[in-house]
Amino acid sequence: MRTSWVRGRGRGRLRIAVATAAVAALCGAGLTQGGTVHAHAQSRAAETPWVVSLGDSFISGEAGRWAGNSNDSAGGYSGTDRAYDQPSRTTDERRVYGTSYDNGCNRSDSAEVNSSPAPAGAHRLNLACSGATSTAILLPEHGGRPFKSEPSQAEQLQKAVTGHPVRAVVVSVGGNDLGFEDVIVACAKGFVTPIGASPCAPTQAPEVRKRLPMMRTAAVASLADVTTAMKRAGHPAGSYRLILQSYPSPLPDGGRIRYPGEKYDRLTDGGCPFFDRDLTWAHDQLVPEISSTLASAARESGAEFLDLSRAFDGREVCSTTTVQAGPERPSGRTSEWVRFVTTGAGQGQRQESLHPNHYGQLALGACLGLHLTGTPANHRCTNTPGEGPRAMRLGPAPTS
Repeated sequence: MRTSWVRGRGRGRLRIAVATAAVAALCGAGLTQGGTVHAHAQSRAAETPWVVSLGDSFISGEAGRWAGNSNDSAGGYSGTDRAYDQPSRTTDERRVYGTSYDNGCNRSDSAEVNSSPAPAGAHRLNLACSGATSTAILLPEHGGRPFKSEPSQAEQLQKAVTGHPVRAVVVSVGGNDLGFEDVIVACAKGFVTPIGASPCAPTQAPEVRKRLPMMRTAAVASLADVTTAMKRAGHPAGSYRLILQSYPSPLPDGGRIRYPGEKYDRLTDGGCPFFDRDLTWAHDQLVPEISSTLASAARESGAEFLDLSRAFDGREVCSTTTVQAGPERPSGRTSEWVRFVTTGAGQGQRQESLHPNHYGQLALGACLGLHLTGTPANHRCTNTPGEGPRAMRLGPAPTS
């Protein structure tokens, strides 16, 4: 998901190709003699399995450039900017996003599939792209279209995994089909409007509920085409794990915000320009409703479900239990795990706003690793208060 609200450099100021997985089909065609076929089968059996991620910005690695947040521009924003090289004092976003920075897919080195510790030694392939809707995943014959100069992700998946063992395919989809960006913009505008500022929840909540069935349909269609692409690549259903995940809440409820009083320091310092009522609605209702809808889509599709809706509780942007970097250097134990609302005119890109940052991505990678280590089931992942992003915990996913 992407946001259009931004904030720029300096305290007190308003700052509102491709690694398509450039994977060609690697196939073992033409092996017809018995001994050669047997050798090829042994080679494939011994090959490390693949884990592949598809979908949108929450799994592509958007905002992985940032290890926490800071309003101090010195030293690579107090050490939070992983694209900054201290010795040369230069910034290069490709240090984190690689060539995917060139088309805005922003697949970071710490993206969930890359940072997951399990399965050990697996080949990891990230086909997800920031801003993708379900049409970026679907096969062309079902309405899939190229996105940011890349073919449909299901099409890429089919070509990439042909001839290779696959352990799991993990999908994050639905937020952009729902129009999450529009919701965030409306709520931020409601906060910063000079005259007549008001919460967005009363108008946005009913609109979101109207769109949830469409989001569910989009998720089911995406999973169906992933299954089809895998079958065409020689991987029938049941030979790999298909996982649909939900989204972590990027914001705390209104009772846990570090900037009380609904003043402009939420924008200028915190990067969380939202009313208490909207924060509570987003945390307590919007994110859980999205999660339960995606859980239903997973059930219909025969996929496992990984509930991430509470993975960042206490680690959200502007949460009272986190701090910005400054004199205290960034840390996975104390820093926010979400990128604050920022501007392309200052530090970073506006599309990075309200996405899991480097620490958040390490946490989600830990969640995926725990999920893949266990028996196929539906899980909810949560963090351990006071601990770093690797200390994640799994429990049963809620039933609705």
